[in-house]
Amino acid sequence: MLLSTIGRRVLAGIAITATASLALSACSAAPSAGKAEAAKATSLAAFGSMANLEAAAKAEGALNVVALPRDWANYGEILDLFAKTYPEIKINEQSPDASSAEEIQAAKTNAGLDTAPDVFDLGLTVARQNTSMYAPYKVAKWDEIPANLKEDSGLYTGDYGGYMSIGYDSAKYAAPTSLNDLLDAKYKGAVALNGDPTQAGAAFAAVGLATVQNGGTLDDFTPGIDFFSKLKANGNLLKVDVTTATVTSGETPVVFDWDYLNAAHTKDKATWKVTILPGSGYAAYYNQAINASAAHPAAARLWEEFLYSDQVQNLWLKGGARPVRMDAMAKAGTIDTALAAKLPAAPANSVVPTAAQSDAAGKLLGNKWASAVQ
Repeated sequence: MLLSTIGRRVLAGIAITATASLALSACSAAPSAGKAEAAKATSLAAFGSMANLEAAAKAEGALNVVALPRDWANYGEILDLFAKTYPEIKINEQSPDASSAEEIQAAKTNAGLDTAPDVFDLGLTVARQNTSMYAPYKVAKWDEIPANLKEDSGLYTGDYGGYMSIGYDSAKYAAPTSLNDLLDAKYKGAVALNGDPTQAGAAFAAVGLATVQNGGTLDDFTPGIDFFSKLKANGNLLKVDVTTATVTSGETPVVFDWDYLNAAHTKDKATWKVTILPGSGYAAYYNQAINASAAHPAAARLWEEFLYSDQVQNLWLKGGARPVRMDAMAKAGTIDTALAAKLPAAPANSVVPTAAQSDAAGKLLGNKWASAVQ
């Protein structure tokens, strides 16, 4: 398989105040007896059957999701499939470009209101920092998820992942062969991160990649911070949040991001190419979790079951990401082999942070990142 633990995402460009505004017109929602029971469910067994879970979710009639960009790992098709499968459940898509940290803030801001996110999609650092926010739940396919990619009680669970890569406009630049290439003056004002590494897993992973590519280990992200400090000092670090629009327009011509996200830009920009640097590669998964205060607890649990189904695991693959159940599905013959064959070759040596390493790196970045790149 590829990875073992996690980091995540995203564009950190939506202000937290945007989620706060949701509360101004929201009404509080007292849980019904059915919702109260659903909120206690830690597995499908609590409902008795999938049909019962589906009925409970349909009775709630809605699902609130946050920070799910439609061009992120095929989320658009996945959201549309859920809506088609369960037309009785309205999906409320909130702040699609928010960061992992902003997801948590949205839940805190809207706690007790019917606008609160029902579910989260998080990087490991943010996921581990906020475990008191989640309801434990083990999906029916729990046993097919590697033990090192899930929290033991089901508070958060890895779902899809990939490798940190560099996307670039090949009309302007040759493929970089090392990080040091990016320090050259020809990259002045050209190199962007997908978010802030203290909030966004993709940017966090870029610092991790820079660490191991510069001879460091995941026990200490200092070499990675030093690299980006040099990039900033040279005038090459571009402080612009990466979106499809910035890539298409040429505003962000060189981008650190997950391979499946960088690859997605090729359909909008013909000259866009993606490379995974030789040497040590950095890999990670994103995690799913249920808001302990979800306004729609049955719908939240149905969403989790849906995401870990064979059909949706193959849709992650269609989006260029590696589904967490990939090994089990390959053994069972349920993986889409044609899509799997299209994945880029994995680096010969891949590293992934342990939970402890991720925690330590998060603290280090919190203390040193801002001053290093100011």
